[in-house]
Amino acid sequence: MSTARKLVIAIDGPAGSGKSTIAARLAKKLGYVNLESGAMYRALALKAMERQVSLDDGEALRELADGTAIELEPRGEGNRVLLDGRDVSQRIRDTDVTAAASRVSIHPRLREVMVGRQRELGLDGGVVMEGRDIGTAVFPNADVKIFLDADESVRAERRVLQDGSHSPEKAQRVLAELTARDQRDRTRLASPLAAAPDAVHIDTTHKSIDDVVAEVEQLVKKVDRR
Repeated sequence: MSTARKLVIAIDGPAGSGKSTIAARLAKKLGYVNLESGAMYRALALKAMERQVSLDDGEALRELADGTAIELEPRGEGNRVLLDGRDVSQRIRDTDVTAAASRVSIHPRLREVMVGRQRELGLDGGVVMEGRDIGTAVFPNADVKIFLDADESVRAERRVLQDGSHSPEKAQRVLAELTARDQRDRTRLASPLAAAPDAVHIDTTHKSIDDVVAEVEQLVKKVDRR
């Protein structure tokens, strides 16, 4: 599928709702760039951990971000994430970095820096950006806005399966972590997780990835015909 003009497509939703997978597949189908806002925060969180910068010090994190280069290089299997030129694509998916990123992302001054960079990356359109505040804060005028969600237990199960191992104890721990992250994301002062008023809600609980991608594609086609 190709579009006549380059659109900005915003996909938001909580952890485990499928937004990263859906955004990556949709971007590949459209020939667009997949901008992962979460990967950018995880990369910065990793650097903070390595430099022993407090995850609770918003000003120190903002200063760290000012001197940090984060690049997203599209690949067939997903983005390659470079932190100051170093490939951290796999490391930033680890649970300790993911948890750190959730703490880092609540700081308003840091978010100002990151949102500015994200807007620059999507300035010319032709992007599918996923995160938690894309349709509300980063690209409030996006051409297409999607809010994905799913039952909490299903989202937790998806996270467990992503790690490749399963046990009742692990499932309980992941569910508790996801619940805590949801609470942080929805209640933070700076750009909390929320659906934009004009976003299309899609519940992915009982839908396959292919079904959701097809549904979003139809929404993109409708906008592109205007």
